[in-house]
This record gives sequence, C-alpha cells and structure tokens, in this order.
Amino acid sequence: MSGTNPFLDPGRQTELYGHASRLAGRSNALMRAKTSGGPVPDTIVGLVRNHHERPDGLGLVLDLGCGRGTSSLAFAQELEPRRVVGLDAAPALIEHARQRAQRLPGLPVSFMQGDFHRLPVPAGSCDIVVAAFCLYHSPRPQAVVAEIDRALAPGGLAVLVTKGLDSYREMDQLVAAVGLDRRAEQHESLYISVHSGNLADVAAVSLDVLVVEHEEHSFTFDGHDHLAEYLATNPKYNLAPGLYGNAGALAATLHEVLPDRPLTTKSLVTFVVAQARGGQQ
Repeated sequence: MSGTNPFLDPGRQTELYGHASRLAGRSNALMRAKTSGGPVPDTIVGLVRNHHERPDGLGLVLDLGCGRGTSSLAFAQELEPRRVVGLDAAPALIEHARQRAQRLPGLPVSFMQGDFHRLPVPAGSCDIVVAAFCLYHSPRPQAVVAEIDRALAPGGLAVLVTKGLDSYREMDQLVAAVGLDRRAEQHESLYISVHSGNLADVAAVSLDVLVVEHEEHSFTFDGHDHLAEYLATNPKYNLAPGLYGNAGALAATLHEVLPDRPLTTKSLVTFVVAQARGGQQ
C-alpha cells in the first residue's frame, strides 16, 4: 500500500469514494457512536443565522465536498435559501445524493460533480459557501480558499470545518496494540493538510476570519462489531489482506485477540466563519 497520505493520494480516490456504501457505512457507524458534540449541519446553520446579515433572504448556498448530500439537504430545509448546490468530486456520491433528494421533492437543492479548486460558479454568486470535512483532501487548500473568496457575494460567508490532527488516537492505539497495524500510531494524520491547528491560518490567506469555534466530539463504539464497521474502510490503516472492506472478518479478528468491550475516542471539530476580503469582488 502506498505510503502517501490516502486523503492526498489521487490514485486512491476511487477506492475511497467509488461506492457510496463504503462512506455510508463508516459515517453511520461513527454517528451511532457519538455521545457528545452537536450535529455539524445544525452548528453550521446556527453560525450562518448568527453571522450573515440577511440569513432569511439567502440566495445560493454552495456545499463543497457534499458527499452523500446530508448537509446540503439540511441547509435547504433549515436555511430555506433560493438554491443549494452540493459539489463533490466523486460521481458515486453525487448520484447517491441525487437519489436522496428525490425522496424530498420540492427542496431547492441540486448536485453536481466538480473540482473545488475550480468552482463551477460565477464570481460573486454565492451568499454562503460551506467546506466541511473536505479541505484536507487538497494538497493546495489555499487555492480552494481563494476560489471560495472568488465565489462569495459581497457580505457572503464561508463556513469551514475540519478535525484535529490527533482525532481518534484511542482507535490508533487499539489497532496497534492488537496487531492489526502495528504502526497505526505512527501514520501521518489524515487531516495533515487542514486541521484544527491551522484552519484559521489557511482561511486568512484569502478571507477575513470572523469567528473560530472548537467543539470536542466524543464517540463510544459499543463493541468489536460496531467498531469494525468503522475500521473496515478507514484508509489510515494498513490492514491484512481480506480485512480491508470486510467488517465481518475484521470483527472476527478483534474477537479472537481481545475481549469484547466498548471503545471511547474523541475528535476536536473546528469551525471557522469568514468573509470575502473587504466584502467586495
């Protein structure tokens, strides 16, 4: 397996996001484990309402790295803008998001495939641009932020969200201790490109930072079967052949080497609210 950070390796993107079911399984397992920390889309909605000058009259909301469309749908329902566009590089995720949107007819939301380094929107067209849990997929995040600046209308807001470098370190410790990947604690953080410690600085290259908020999120996986659902498609670990992508086999391995027990882990989630520099295009 390549030593390149998987989130920054173009060659691994089809593996990671070529099937919506893999991301869905990992995300659902993580959300079922959450014991503290608010839903991130709800926090973003609150930040927009608190800091945009016209939160009840929004035009275009652009949701970068929209994945399966969860946040995009929430923004359409809660903020009631004229239009929400979800953008993601993975065709499988965009198709899945479109299918979900079809079950909620009438929402002003659409999805498109695209590259967040070259946003397919006119300059000054967006009242809100959200980039949640996606900037760390770019080796040039400052270029993405410059594009966000270009896309923002005067008075528009960017809401950027990322995780701490040492997120889920308790999981790294367990994976190493049981021999699934003895170097788990030495692997580079998946969030090395943009993390809680540098998000505000990355934003400030092109935007005026208004607010920085940190929130600790805690997760308790109730046993090996639950944990394996998350670990099976986590690209950070170099798992043995037959284990990656196979939650059942991974759970069986955990049961063989360790008594079944819950695992609690944490992640620092950071939110930055910023404005186009000078509020002008």
